[in-house]
Amino acid sequence: MTAAIAVIDGKWKTTLLWLLEGRPHRPGELRRRLPGLTEKVLTQTLREMEADGLVHREVHDVRPLKTVYSLTVFGRELSEALAPVSDWGHRRLEKLSETQPVS
Repeated sequence: MTAAIAVIDGKWKTTLLWLLEGRPHRPGELRRRLPGLTEKVLTQTLREMEADGLVHREVHDVRPLKTVYSLTVFGRELSEALAPVSDWGHRRLEKLSETQPVS
């Protein structure tokens, strides 16, 4: 369990996995989708995810350089494994909203 948690530990990793699950993205697209994420933290997080084998970084030799990130097979497997956790979280939030007193 510790090894699995280490790979997804961090504020933005699971959100980036979810975004990249849909399709490859350029870093600027990811930043626009996540307004609270700075360029520095995005770069650091994507590098960590690349080192962990979750994402693939592809640089296209055009001017200006075009960098695109996509999920690896391992990243897709992790995203699929996290789907039940996400479902549980949604059910929990629904349950909490049902039990909250209405003001």
